[in-house]
Amino acid sequence: MPNAKHGLRVDLRTLILVLCALTALVMLCASYFASYRVQRQLLIDHALEANRVYATKLAAITETFIGNALQQLSFSAEVQARQLNDAAALQAETARVLSQSMAFNSTFVLDADGVLLAISPARLQHLVGSRVHTPGVQEALQARRPLVSTPYVSVANNLVVALSQPIFDGDGRYLGYVGGSLYLRERNILNSLLGEHFYKDGSYLYVVDRNRRLLYHPDSQRVGTVVEGNPLIDQLASLSSGTRQLSNSLGVQMLAGFATVPSAGWGVVAQQPLAQTVMPLSHLVLNVVGTSAPLALVGSLLLWWLAMTIARPLWQLAAGARSMDRAGTAERLHRVRAWYFEAAELKRALLFGFNLLQERIGRLNRDAQTDPLTGLGNRRGLEFSLSLLEAEGRAFAAVVLDVDHFKRINDSHGHEVGDQVLRRLAELMRSCCRDGDLLCRTGGEEFLMLLPGAGLEAAAVVAERLRVTVQDTPLAPVGAVTVSLGVARWDGAAGSEPGEILSAADRALYRAKQEGRNRVVIA
Repeated sequence: MPNAKHGLRVDLRTLILVLCALTALVMLCASYFASYRVQRQLLIDHALEANRVYATKLAAITETFIGNALQQLSFSAEVQARQLNDAAALQAETARVLSQSMAFNSTFVLDADGVLLAISPARLQHLVGSRVHTPGVQEALQARRPLVSTPYVSVANNLVVALSQPIFDGDGRYLGYVGGSLYLRERNILNSLLGEHFYKDGSYLYVVDRNRRLLYHPDSQRVGTVVEGNPLIDQLASLSSGTRQLSNSLGVQMLAGFATVPSAGWGVVAQQPLAQTVMPLSHLVLNVVGTSAPLALVGSLLLWWLAMTIARPLWQLAAGARSMDRAGTAERLHRVRAWYFEAAELKRALLFGFNLLQERIGRLNRDAQTDPLTGLGNRRGLEFSLSLLEAEGRAFAAVVLDVDHFKRINDSHGHEVGDQVLRRLAELMRSCCRDGDLLCRTGGEEFLMLLPGAGLEAAAVVAERLRVTVQDTPLAPVGAVTVSLGVARWDGAAGSEPGEILSAADRALYRAKQEGRNRVVIA
């Protein structure tokens, strides 16, 4: 039962029930978001399918145009086969085919050797009689069948796609071919079929051949260029129709529908910007959000007030937890109004932990200044002791020692044996010193003894006693171990620092190493 002295406390379960009422607001927002996502995907799917249908329709129209154009050329080829030696008749027939429809920008006849026999319009007739070596001509001469060429540059320096029908005589002998060309960078039938795009929402379409070269594009400067880095165009030759969401050459996200023209291997791609597609939905959601904003504001204020009321005791307890090491923390914790069960339990636990922490801080301070391997002081303990000695102006002697050839011990017997040697050396150091002396491990096999109040001679005696003790004490399984020692003294005089004495002792230790080890050198 709750303690009557502190009044009725509400437990966290009741608070959760209150917060569940506010969950309705969150669920409303989630439903808005889910509805937006679903509607957005429906718009995208609809746009993709519309583009696919549109591209399929235009591909079918283009296929029909190519079929009709090849049929016209087939009829003309039969006519030209009967009058191949009549230059005037050849020219008249090419003019008839050109003027009969808007299918071609130019029409022409070549013999089996690639010699141009006739061409229309009249402005190109100066080319008659020349041998043509363009890729499109060579392709048609080699194929000897109805053909839609790949784009190439004509003898008149136009980027063209040529449709051709072979000419055979009555014996089936190949005589040449009749062709019609589309000037890709000028007004042509593809512009008429594809240029007037029905939609005005930033969408557009383009046509590529099987080699990824643009045959039609709203930007006329790109016609004839090869599309690079477009996964859809790379795969278009193996696909018939479909949809794809991709980025165009400008990095704009597009919704593309595509279809192929079977007879020519061309791909028709219709696409529109994703942002333009979902823009109406964005406006709708903004209107809904604007209408719901007042209610959302009221709900948010209520939620904020309730959250503050619930969280205030927890914030106060957390602040107390962060300042456990400061004076007056216990009193501040006692003043926290823990009005519900969980906060009260946290308050009780913090007060208990505060008392326990104070007990352990002292222990941790000691541990932080102790080397875990040997139990001697570490560098932190050394610095603390030096600062005390300096503050008191108390003279002391320093003995720096180092185990001779310790690396050889580690290499020969392993690091565990090396650790045993260090621990045993620490015991010998304790046996050779007074209770008030400070013993430290300052490095791997390096040790330091601070002897407060000791003179230089007394420190040298202690160092020599330790050296002999170590030398005469076998350390299994290593056997005899020796140490080198350097001794120096700080007299506490103003203007000098204890750190200088440690450096002097280090230099004395270095001389002991140079003079053969296992000796004491006084700085």
